Amino acid sequence: MRPTKHGAIIMYTPGYDIASITSMVAGGCQLVAFTTGRGTPTGIALAPVIKITANKQTYKQMEDNMDIDVSGIIDGSLSLQQQGADAIFSEMLAVADGKITKAEAFGFSDVCIDHVCRFV
Repeated sequence: MRPTKHGAIIMYTPGYDIASITSMVAGGCQLVAFTTGRGTPTGIALAPVIKITANKQTYKQMEDNMDIDVSGIIDGSLSLQQQGADAIFSEMLAVADGKITKAEAFGFSDVCIDHVCRFV
């Protein structure tokens, strides 16, 4: 189904990380802002995937794989405005302008098509 409105669109996708990203890109998403708590190391060749975590431990253990750490919102060291509007939006603009994401740098390219109907 084609979107009927312009602007940011929230898409209902499967819960499995890789199938969710595949579904978003198949639906027309051109840049994925992917939030992860455990640090799913994923990417897709068809669109850049910016990985964002608010889990300080995940970022420390997977800094090579995470693009943005927003844990400062949780511990109170940074505001939602500083992290959300400034850090995330700035990163999205940089990636749209050609900056390579960590997933692209590592060559991660996962595709998964989830079952359309599980109860048949």
